[in-house]
Amino acid sequence: MGEALREEIETILEGELGDPRIGLVNVSEVQLAEDGRSARVFVVVQGDDQEAERTMQGLTAATGFIRRELMERLRLRRAPDLLFHLDRSQQYERRINELLQRTRKKQGQQR
Repeated sequence: MGEALREEIETILEGELGDPRIGLVNVSEVQLAEDGRSARVFVVVQGDDQEAERTMQGLTAATGFIRRELMERLRLRRAPDLLFHLDRSQQYERRINELLQRTRKKQGQQR
């Protein structure tokens, strides 16, 4: 069910929201609560921190619309409450790789 939610939410975000605050967004993961009443939606936003903040505001404002669309598309009696979270794991991974490369270069120069 989490994967179905992820796919549908991503489809909705790609082209059905007219909110200018929402930039380029990918849904990286959806964690559905055991009782199915809520879902944590992790999104990756392209752009700087300001753009990410605006996008998160837009997503929060569009939550009701997204839930209604999910109910209709997935034929649910009740869509879970959606809690959007910014997924910064890719940024962290790039930064860690950058630091590891610097360390390797320094070790290579010392030998």
